[in-house]
Amino acid sequence: MYQLEGWVMKKIGILTGGGDCPGLNAVIRAVVRKSRRYKWTTIGIKNGWKGLIDGDMILLNDRHVSGILPKGGTILGTSRTNPFKEQENVKKLAENIKKFSIDAIVAIGGEDTLGVALKLHKMRIPVVGVPKTIDNDLSGTDYTFGFDTAVSIVTEAIDRLHTTAESHHRVIVLEVMGRHAGWIATMAGIAGGADEILIPEKPFDIEVICKNLKARYDSGKTFSIVVVSEGARPKETDKFAAISDEKDDFGHVRLGGVGNFLGKEIEKRMGVETRVTVLGHVQRGGTPTAYDRILATRFGVTAVELLKDGNYGKMVALRGNKIIPVELEEAVSKLKTVDMELYEIAKVFFGGITVEEIVDTLV
Repeated sequence: MYQLEGWVMKKIGILTGGGDCPGLNAVIRAVVRKSRRYKWTTIGIKNGWKGLIDGDMILLNDRHVSGILPKGGTILGTSRTNPFKEQENVKKLAENIKKFSIDAIVAIGGEDTLGVALKLHKMRIPVVGVPKTIDNDLSGTDYTFGFDTAVSIVTEAIDRLHTTAESHHRVIVLEVMGRHAGWIATMAGIAGGADEILIPEKPFDIEVICKNLKARYDSGKTFSIVVVSEGARPKETDKFAAISDEKDDFGHVRLGGVGNFLGKEIEKRMGVETRVTVLGHVQRGGTPTAYDRILATRFGVTAVELLKDGNYGKMVALRGNKIIPVELEEAVSKLKTVDMELYEIAKVFFGGITVEEIVDTLV
């Protein structure tokens, strides 16, 4: 319950939920350092919402956050725990907030983690959110931290795959993360010069893909790079390729396998040697880029300022070059999918130059 007039905040909790992401430690560091300015104590809640259910906490000070700015992952650990899956866990969570005298919570995460934060806000528990996902699919913010790092990693992978594809005259299919939004595939595909980019927002036609790739070969280019989001699917089905039917606490199955499907189909239809690379968790590991370190730091500092002002139930967001508060309700109301104008830019580079087009340019 929100505190009465005259109450002074003394202790805030901070947690990281969902998948790990480059830049999480930068947020933690910023929250601890900014909180110290107001003489607040910062409690690290371990392993996401699970730590708040289990009462697994750690007191955070300057020593804990020293040197973590360039470090990937999260020093607090994470999980995909949904406390609202069982009412008993909600009760334990509320009891531990009281037991550890936590006055407010900074929740760092994506759609699922912030969805829990919104429910706690509706229970009158002071909470603010920080958007985290390499998929960049949260509404309300132009960018989430972690996305720039993931795009950089995928772009480097495309650059490396170009050399082997060209040397062996192969088609190489690169499967990247992106469950319901193809931001990573689109941005990295453009940056890396991919010859086809397949995303969840636009079901693909395998015949059209092969036609475009054949046009490249007919124009004298004997290799191709196809980048595909894990959530992309063929036009003729509404099902995603999944590694397992098992679901996490938020009802998500593990996607994966669309790259292998594409590789087999392309090789069969075109008679061209095709290889598949699945980047997987490489995309979310390692050192964050300078951009993500700065964005995460700005998010962490602003989150503390929102708590100081009693501006609960908000998520910090990047709009243009400003960090502003937006309602948690807006942030989790819908997924932010790829801007089709951006995808149309990518499509300019799909396929090769046909003989007819070459003749037209000479006339």
